[in-house]
Order: sequence, then C-alpha cells, then structure tokens
Amino acid sequence: MSTVYFTDMSTTPGMSLLQKLKLLVDRTGISEVVKKDDLVAIKIHFGEYGNMAYIRPNYVRVLTDRVKELGGKPFLTDANTLYKGSRSNAIDHLWTATVNGFVQEVTGAPLVIADGLRGSDEVEVPIDGQYVKNAKIGSAIALSNVVIAVTHFKGHEQTGFGGTLKNLGMGSASRSGKLEQHSTSKPVVVTDNCTACGMCERHCPTGAVKVVKGENGKRYALIDYDACIGCGECVAMCDYGAMTPQWNASSDLLSMKIAEYSKAVLKDKRGLFISFITNVSPDCDCWSINRPPVAPDIGIAASTDPVALDQACIDLVIKTVGKDPFHEVHPEVSWKAQLEHGEKIGLGSRKYELKMVGIALR
Repeated sequence: MSTVYFTDMSTTPGMSLLQKLKLLVDRTGISEVVKKDDLVAIKIHFGEYGNMAYIRPNYVRVLTDRVKELGGKPFLTDANTLYKGSRSNAIDHLWTATVNGFVQEVTGAPLVIADGLRGSDEVEVPIDGQYVKNAKIGSAIALSNVVIAVTHFKGHEQTGFGGTLKNLGMGSASRSGKLEQHSTSKPVVVTDNCTACGMCERHCPTGAVKVVKGENGKRYALIDYDACIGCGECVAMCDYGAMTPQWNASSDLLSMKIAEYSKAVLKDKRGLFISFITNVSPDCDCWSINRPPVAPDIGIAASTDPVALDQACIDLVIKTVGKDPFHEVHPEVSWKAQLEHGEKIGLGSRKYELKMVGIALR
C-alpha cells in the first residue's frame, strides 16, 4: 500500500500555504528523491494563454529552493502541444510562461522547453508496453535525473480527469509522442490551410510528403501513406495547421497509452508528485478559457506513487462534493482506465493510506 500526504487550505499567521507546501514535500520524502548535482525536471503546465487555472509560480519557488538546498539543479519544463495554440513551439511557449509569471526571478529556476523549438527534440525510451513499444519523450525530461511533477488536478474531456499521469505521460511527450497517443492513424493535410512552404517535405524522414499542384492550380502538400511511418515530424514542422492529427483514439485507449508513457518518463528515474486540488475546472488546462470549478478548493496532495496520488485526488473530490463531478460533466468518458492500466503495468497502486499534514490549523 502506498502513502499519500495531504494538507488542506487552512492557514494561520504562522503557517502559510507556502510553508505548508514545504512541510508536505518534506514529509513525502523529497530529501530521498533529490541528490547532489541531480538535474531536476520540475514538470508543470505553464497555462494556455487566457486560461487562469494554472498553479501560481509562488508555489514553484518553494520547490526550487528546496531542491537547491538538497544540492540539486532544478529547471521548469513542459513539452510543446500537438494542437495549434500559444504553446505549440518553444518561442510562443516561453512567451506564454513569461506572461503567466513563470520567470526565473520569481520561480528561482530557468525554463527549458523539453522537446525544443518545434517539438521534435526527443529521446525514444523502450518500454515494450501493450500499446506503446518506444515512447517519444521530450529530451530535457528524458535526460534528467529526477522528475518532480507539479499538477493542477481538474476534469478532462477525453480522459475524465487530468492528474499526475496526464501531466507526466502526455505532457512530457514530444509532439510525435502526443500524436501516437491521440491517434491510431496517420496525419492528414488540411489543404485550405496549406501554403506550400515545403517545410513538411524537407523534414519528412521517409520522403512521404510532397508538395504538388492540384487540378485548380493550387499547390499543397500530399502524403503518400504507403511511405508514411506516422512519426509526426510534419505536424511538428507545420506553422499553419495544415498537417493535423486524426483525433481518433478512444478515451480508454488514450488513457492507457498515457499510463504507458508515464512509465517511460519515470524509467530509471526518481520521482515525486504533487497535485493541487484547487480551481478544479471541468476541462483540460489546454483550453484558452477555464470554466467555473466543479469542486471547491480542497488542498494539496503529494506522493512518490503517481497512481495512488491520482486515486486519492479523485476520492477527495468525490467525498467533498458528494458525487462524481467528472462523470457528470463528461458522462461518456470513464476516468478509471488510466488508473487501472497504470496499476496493471506496475506504475503504482490504487490502494493507499492518506496521511494528514498541517490539518485543522484554524
């Protein structure tokens, strides 16, 4: 049975939420996770521009200071998105992170976009999973010694909820890794968006993409699916949304791939996981807006077991609200698949003991 540590949102003049966070991670065993000279990837969602549900940078400073006290070298990181938005390349991603307050003067650590300028800097991690054989992980995360996942716990329209496994598995994947998780088929060309710039053709590793002239004289990219290997390089290189995934993976399949990608992220690494059960919005933080919360602010939970942590967060939300708000807002999606599969593949346990830290300070 795993242990999950939890603190609520209560404070006193002598014990702020920042102090409670430090107490929480110390109780969780950060001193056993971070060693001298470790390169420590603090994996966090910087927030899509316009979505205000992201974790405050002030909390991150507590973690970076503690990592440095232990002799580690922290950096904040996330990988580029598969969809076209404010975080689909490193330039826009860093700009968005800066606008949302994730600057080194505040957080105490530099920002590194894990999969590089266009989302193609990756390391293939062999795991021989049921659905994923070689996971494509952003190189900055794959090459780190320690991963500390800092997660905003919320609902999700495709997986039921977005917790630590989603943050690790989907969030750490390169753009081609995200494509592998979201799609069971190869990219398609949106010809109306194509400018015939040729970037996809130049960067296709198999020569499957060619810019051709159509019957109407318009030039556009064309994919030879016999030659295409589905690597996603064309999606990463396109600036115009012309190369797009087919979002056709079922919710259960997506969830199970996320679990296997999480296992790849943590392979041969030490990890510590923290979830903020606050501003529990019903949808993914990748939207440019955040709808009203489906639960009140509950607290912060932490564990060295990502499966147990996600299960505990779900249980705390359901207990607090008196119902399952994630099933209510996304009734066609089951959130259980990623936890069941994560446990099956040895990523963690759904059985846990909840230990309170700094509770009832009022």
